Amino acid sequence: MARPHSPPRYLDLLRIKMPVGAVLSIAHRISGVLLFLTLPLMVYLLGLSLQGPAGYARSLDWLGSLPVQLLSILLAWSLFHHLLAGIRHLLLDIHVGIEKPQARRSAWLVNLAALALLAWVLLGRLT
Repeated sequence: MARPHSPPRYLDLLRIKMPVGAVLSIAHRISGVLLFLTLPLMVYLLGLSLQGPAGYARSLDWLGSLPVQLLSILLAWSLFHHLLAGIRHLLLDIHVGIEKPQARRSAWLVNLAALALLAWVLLGRLT
């Protein structure tokens, strides 16, 4: 009689080598959740800035704080990554780039392009 297979007792997620497509898919989900969860904050800031000159100044002061600036950088990456990964997924749905080498290449391209767009925006802000 065969013994039932027992689940692993210790699972170290940092030791598992996931393919780039899996990393892209997980990051796509995380970026979507981040964008969704911060949507009320963005709507609040928009409403505050539209209340008049005083509200606009308050929203600018709020956006100038370090935690909000760091959150803005994270949200910019989320937006770029979610947009590019979504386009890639739509192309895969219509069987464009579905072969393994092409899919792996496009996953790397999306990951690097999102970081490049973030760097482009940050460098443009500094100058």
